[in-house]
Amino acid sequence: MQVVDIHSHFFPKEWPSLQEKFGGNDWPWLQHLPNEKNESGFAKAMLMKGDKAFRPIYAACWDPEIRLAEMDAQGVSQQIISATPILFAYEKPLEQALYCAQLFNDAALDICQQGKGRLFAMAQVPLQNADAACIEASRAIKAGHVGVQIGNHVGEKNMDDEGVLTFLQHCAAENIPVFVHPWDMMAASRTKDYMMGWTVGMPAETQLSIVSMILGGGFDRISRDLKMCFAHGGGAFTFLLGRLENAWRYRDIARGKSEHPPSYYLDRFYLDTAVFDHDALALLVKKMTTDRLLFGTDYPFPLGEQKMGELIKTAPDLTDAEKQQMLATNAQQFFSLPTC
Repeated sequence: MQVVDIHSHFFPKEWPSLQEKFGGNDWPWLQHLPNEKNESGFAKAMLMKGDKAFRPIYAACWDPEIRLAEMDAQGVSQQIISATPILFAYEKPLEQALYCAQLFNDAALDICQQGKGRLFAMAQVPLQNADAACIEASRAIKAGHVGVQIGNHVGEKNMDDEGVLTFLQHCAAENIPVFVHPWDMMAASRTKDYMMGWTVGMPAETQLSIVSMILGGGFDRISRDLKMCFAHGGGAFTFLLGRLENAWRYRDIARGKSEHPPSYYLDRFYLDTAVFDHDALALLVKKMTTDRLLFGTDYPFPLGEQKMGELIKTAPDLTDAEKQQMLATNAQQFFSLPTC
């Protein structure tokens, strides 16, 4: 089967010091660890945020040859790379965030140019400013990106913020696919242990982003031409859709600005399949249908799907045609990719 992974991340091997350029002590940078290798023998690095260790990574993040070799080993035909949210710089002044967007967008294309026609990139934008975000999205698409990845909020502003909606309408008008990734997770002090920020906070942020788009009237206001996909299977959204629907029907204050019940909007967005469990995947299929699901792994991170594609390939109740649709066909249509 053809396999297209729409959810993977990258870092350049190196980039100019943002701390030296802009000041401050919270900028991301890579501390390469020349004497350390991962279990596959690949070079390791520590992603730093200022003087604090943030996350260990390995050379697949920046080396397209290693990425392609691991794709080959696991039967992945094509892959879309996108920045890790720590690079977004939404909390920074506009000129700094725009510099970061252009820097990392160009770096992503450099990696893809070495990808033998199998690697594609989604751009980041300075989402704190709608006008600048629109301009950078358009520039990135013209330069070769196949879509845009955004965080699910900007500070305290959710997806129904006027600036975010302006940007999404721009993407709808220019046929720019949008991938929404959670970041800067809620309740940071209460989820700091045991990676709960990732296992609890990220799914909660994703559910919040979908619900805010629905109840905030975002889908009612934005053209149906918008192609939008949410990461990590939509978090808890499909599992808790009944609760959301019940609240909408029986409490008027729970309806927000939405013109229809929440279930009405299920054909307005896509979800990726990074859920790691057949029961969860079956629920996604039941609620969203196979038409609205895109295969994603979260590669090359430890919390990603380690045997890429196995969840869908071994799903007991899916036909081969449905598996192929979710593994590749939907993604190729969503992002206008060449067929494998």
